[in-house]
Amino acid sequence: MDYNDQIKNRVKRIEGQLRGILRMMEENKDCKDVITQLSAARTAIDRTIGVIVSENLVECVQKANENDEKSMEELVKEAVNLLVKSR
Repeated sequence: MDYNDQIKNRVKRIEGQLRGILRMMEENKDCKDVITQLSAARTAIDRTIGVIVSENLVECVQKANENDEKSMEELVKEAVNLLVKSR
């Protein structure tokens, strides 16, 4: 799968969030603020996973149509399994 610049930028933003959280911890910031930022980072990661899985599914469906390798049902099941594993 080709990871485009948009996906890479999402991960870079998450990386920045995590660095900020670590800095907050080192500065002994209030735990509510740290938890809020951790929750935001987790949400960003979940959304990035969703984007990657959906783009992968589209790519796999296109290839399957060209090559008749797997049925649509199998491809959808694989995508759902990826999402379930990410939880």
